Amino acid sequence: MFSSGNNEARPFPVNTNNPLSSVLRNGAGLGLLAAMLGGCTVGPDFVRPVVSATGRYTSEVQPAATVAADGMSQEFVSGAFVPGDWWRRFGSAQLDAVVRQAITNNPTLQAAEASLRESQDSLRAGYGVFYPQMNANLGASRQQVASTQNGGQTPGRIFNLVTGSGTISYALDVFGGSRRTVESLRVQSAYQCYEREGAWLTLTANVVDTCLARAAYAGEIQATEELITLEQEQLDLMEAQVRAGTVAYTSLLSQRSLIAANRALLAPLEQEVSRTEHLLATLEGVAPALAVWPDFELAGLVLPTDLPLSLPSELIHQRPDILAAEAQMQSASAKIGVATAAMYPSFNISGTYGTAGSSFGNLSALAAASGQFWSIGPSVTVPVFQGTSLWYGRKAAQDAFQQTQAEYRQTVLAAFAQVADALNALQHDAQGLQAQTDARQAAAEALELVRVNYRAGLVAYPDVLTADVQFHQATIAWLQAVGQRHQDTVGLFAALGGGWWNRNAQIGKGGEP
Repeated sequence: MFSSGNNEARPFPVNTNNPLSSVLRNGAGLGLLAAMLGGCTVGPDFVRPVVSATGRYTSEVQPAATVAADGMSQEFVSGAFVPGDWWRRFGSAQLDAVVRQAITNNPTLQAAEASLRESQDSLRAGYGVFYPQMNANLGASRQQVASTQNGGQTPGRIFNLVTGSGTISYALDVFGGSRRTVESLRVQSAYQCYEREGAWLTLTANVVDTCLARAAYAGEIQATEELITLEQEQLDLMEAQVRAGTVAYTSLLSQRSLIAANRALLAPLEQEVSRTEHLLATLEGVAPALAVWPDFELAGLVLPTDLPLSLPSELIHQRPDILAAEAQMQSASAKIGVATAAMYPSFNISGTYGTAGSSFGNLSALAAASGQFWSIGPSVTVPVFQGTSLWYGRKAAQDAFQQTQAEYRQTVLAAFAQVADALNALQHDAQGLQAQTDARQAAAEALELVRVNYRAGLVAYPDVLTADVQFHQATIAWLQAVGQRHQDTVGLFAALGGGWWNRNAQIGKGGEP
């Protein structure tokens, strides 16, 4: 509040016998008076919203783990630690390096960090309303005074006027308008912090998801190319059989059509790989022509099997978007107080001390003589009539608060739905992957039996090729299921908030990139 009086860094000479000097010496008394007058803060005090939530996210009882798929099931551990570097759970140093690169260079994240710094500086600037405002003034003018301005008693004359003065003023925050303004700035700074964490979470999830998609597409391309090679070998055998008259020409045409159809699949897959590479370059903050792509396969990743699962009552205090919506609601609540305080009188204490003379050289000489002037006193401004601006300004602030309440509820519902979607997706992914694993295993066993029979002379080579084609087709479907399971695992970590609140602890352990 008002600082205690001292004589440090005075911008102008102080006469210890004038009333303004007494104000400076007794600033502590005014500070106490301001504190007493500033005890009232109009407007609602923000109360953190209470969200009614059950203990689960889905309508059905959530199982403790998914079904076993491809030899692994994923367990949901309620209340477990959500790591801030959750992507490391996939066990890939290359994936970790890509995420580090994106965190360092991503422009969107840099913009969010700049916005956070801006809000923090705005808050520091806002705290200035709690301190006295001091200004030094120096002016010089040449004037002519008309005789009528002196009541016609003396003739008008021309003279020089040089003034040097200092002013100190303090606005008494009687009704808390300034405090509500600073409260709004403070929660806006918190809002930008949560926005930064949301940008961090979105970035890391998109980078990991893009890397997984690229690896899945690359695996599908490789399997499709191998499949086309096998089908081309079948076609060569058919052409020989057609020439020998043992196979109908229509069978040859069908095989050519199948090869063409599979070749047509390569272009879209290659386009998807290019799209993921360009997106990854954008996320890493580099031009696509300069990017270096990670080279790993889905089979080389470790699927996280113990997945944390926060309770709904915990999620609302963890998700950056929910916390940001809550900060917006608190800011709107504080603005109601600002609008309410504007309807009440405002109080100010100010004092001025200075000297005046005909030139700069005689200012100090006149300081103790007739050239000095001063003033001190309180003032009050009462908003008598402002039309409907103040009343409806407060109504508008209340409407804005109700809007943020609805947006907060919608954000919470969307967060719960996202977690529920991720949980159900992992259940269905496991079921689908197990079916694809069974199909691939059956195709592999069939291929092995056909190869054994071929070596024994019991079947012809075209039968081996047919079994091999079926195995590669099953492999492509299996790769798609594996990639989807990994991506939905990423989705669960993101839906839970990404563990940003645990990041500081990991920095202390050397675990933060």
